[in-house]
Formats: sequence, C-alpha cells, structure tokens
Amino acid sequence: MSLKTFRGGIHPPEYKEPTRDLPIEHVPTPTSVVIHLTQAIGAQNQPLVKVGDRVVKGQMIGDVQACPAATVHASITGIVKKIEPAPQSNLKDGIAIFIEADGTDETAYMAPLDAFACSREEAIKRLRDAGIVGMGGASFPTDVKLAPPADKPIDIIIANGAECEPYLTIDYRTMMESPADVVEGLAIAAHIVGAKKAYIAIESNKADAVPVIEKQFAGHSHGILMGTIIAATKYPEGGEKMLIKAVTGREVPSKGLPFDIGVICQNVGTLKAIKEAFVDGKPLIERGFTVSGGACTTPKNLYAPIGTVIADLIPGVIQISDDVRKVIFGGPMMGVAVPSLQTPVAKGTSGILFFTAAESKQYEERLCIRCGRCADACSAQLMPMLLNAALLSNDLDHADAIGLIDCFECGACSYVCPARIPLTQRFKLGKDLLRNQRAKEARHGK
Repeated sequence: MSLKTFRGGIHPPEYKEPTRDLPIEHVPTPTSVVIHLTQAIGAQNQPLVKVGDRVVKGQMIGDVQACPAATVHASITGIVKKIEPAPQSNLKDGIAIFIEADGTDETAYMAPLDAFACSREEAIKRLRDAGIVGMGGASFPTDVKLAPPADKPIDIIIANGAECEPYLTIDYRTMMESPADVVEGLAIAAHIVGAKKAYIAIESNKADAVPVIEKQFAGHSHGILMGTIIAATKYPEGGEKMLIKAVTGREVPSKGLPFDIGVICQNVGTLKAIKEAFVDGKPLIERGFTVSGGACTTPKNLYAPIGTVIADLIPGVIQISDDVRKVIFGGPMMGVAVPSLQTPVAKGTSGILFFTAAESKQYEERLCIRCGRCADACSAQLMPMLLNAALLSNDLDHADAIGLIDCFECGACSYVCPARIPLTQRFKLGKDLLRNQRAKEARHGK
C-alpha cells in the first residue's frame, strides 16, 4: 500500500512504546491551579475576577475585546488568591490567576448548542466563549481559524491524528478512547466552514486507530463525506502544511495559509474539545498530555485541569529519577525546556518530558561543511545553510527573500546537522528580529 507523505523529513526514534497502550488517567482535582491569562496566539486577556472572589469551574475569568484572542476559564472551583506574574511554558512570566480549591465541584458550563441548527455566527461565538485553541501545540484560537475570509471557500477539512513527535501518544489515545467525540467534532468543524469532505489523517504506526475511527462515521458524520488517510510514519508528518500536501496534493503558498488553497486542518484533541463545547457546554478547562522521558519512572497519558502545576503532580501522580536534567513542555523536536517545576499545564501542553543528563547533552557548534543534509531534511523545501549564512551576516532582508518566514521550526535541520549548528533556534530568533524590523518599518512608513 502506498502511504501518503511529503518531500523531505527525518526518521528519529519514536520512543512511543512506554505510553502507547496506556489508557488516559484522570488527575484528581488539584488543591490549587495557576491559570495564565493568555494561552494563545493573540492579544493579552484582562482578568474578569479579583483577589478574594469565589470562582466556579467553567467560569470565564479572562477576556479581551480583540482578535485574535482566546478566553480563559476557571478549571477548578475555589477562591482567587493572587493575580500576578508566574512561570509559563512559553518562557515568559505572564500574568496568572492563582485559584485555591474549596473542596466543591460546582460547575458553570454553558447551555448545549446544536451546531447544525444554530447560525454560523452563533457557532463561532461558542468557540470563542469556550476558549478553544489548537491543541497540537500552536494554540491558535479556533474561532478565528474556522472563520476564514469570505473569498476563501473551504472544501476540505483534515483531522490531524499524525502525532509525529517522538514520545507523544496523547492524540493516539484520544482517538482510541474517544473516537465518537473526535468524529462529532470534525463534523461540527466541517459544517461551520462549509466543507463537504473531511479526512482523518493517521500515521502508519497508529493504523489500528483507523477502524476505531471509521466505526463512528455512520452515527456522527452528519452528512459530511468522511474518510481516513494513512500517512507515512515520518517527522514532521503532522506539520500542517506537510499533512495538507500529503493528503490533498495541494501546496500552501509561501507566506500563505491553508485557507488560501481551500483547506483547514485541526488537531484531534481540538476536535474533541469542539464537540464538548457544543454538546456538553464545556469550555476548554482540561486537556490530555503524555508524560515520558528517560528520567520519568512512571510514563503515562494524563488528563488534568488547565493550570495544574508540574510540581504538584510529583510524586503522587508522576515519579521522576534523581538524574533529571531537563523538563520539556511538548515534544523533543518542537517543545520548550522550562526552567521551573512550578510551570503549569497550559492549553497547548501536549506532553511533559523529563530527560536525563545523557538525553540533554549539549554539543559545541562547529563550522558548516556544506553537506546539504539540512536541505534534504527540510520539508518546507528551504535551504537552511543559506538562511544560516544570511542570519550570521545580519542580512534579514536576504533571509526573508529566501524563505525565513516559511520555516515552521520543526527542528529537522538541527537534528541532522553534523556540525551541530543550532539552526532552528537561530531561525526562531531571526524570525523575531525580522518581524520587529518589519513592524518598525511600518511605523516609520517605509
């Protein structure tokens, strides 16, 4: 059987075996949570509560009249103790609301809403009110993603079940344990954007999820033409542009977005959250994530309230060894190493990895030998060695001209580089510098 795939990519060790077949465990309600006001790409939320207020699970506690933005909600019922900066998984000390549980489980969910009977405007508002964001790691507000410009009709929507990052298995477990929710959420998303076709893309190493998903089509497709696609097991197969190319054959243009070619892609965890927002009235206040790594002695798939602090999971839920040297939020390729165990679970937390010293080895950067391995690995069809040279020369304009913004920071180039050049980190910094330069030029009318 020919598997769908794309040009480039790499095959790192999967490391999924420790958690692949472990059911998702629900974490007991923590005694406290730390909920950052901003957990999505977009504007900074403002608190809707003050210190001393009692809040109820599901109550909106942060919002802003701006777009894009994603509302935040109390994930437990209790008392607001503090509103102040706290460590965040994006390495910024963002403003957070500290809530102490009061021992009750009162909820303030929204009323259910029939996505197939309400107006499109009502559906988009429900997504915003529920605070749903992309749960594959990007954390882009879903209400914005499912409201493309009127001149960009969508005919295909793809459920991203590739989960190509090593170690992570939470999406696989979600498909195996909640397939009806995933398919229902996919049908709702397809209906909102007007797509007539919907595909669930799954890597070949998770092909046993295909019949589990397909069994739900009859009862949950709501007239949407649905199918499954088995993609090759390759990193970064789950990258949005890569998966779209593999599934549809269409290519997102340089500096473009998927809606430019009539496609929208949503993570399977996001689709489950969409179903819960409409059918159950539940905002995004909990999420699943994989806990693994060489320094984790109890690898698991967990489901916990947003704002649960890592330290509060140790040792009751998670046990780690004494030789832990690095903690990563997300996967090893695109995740972020956090400096503190006081970092809380966020909407975009797909994994928490505990690495030993051997797994966290730092290498000395050497000179580029022009081998071309980075170009072979680049799924965005860029020339990383040329981008690197441009950035080392502080030539942002040239870096922009040869595709810097099209890099989506998958890390494949850094992984294969024999000179151990931190290409991905350099490109991240370069993109930030370029955006700042363009913003400065715009302010000065250049």
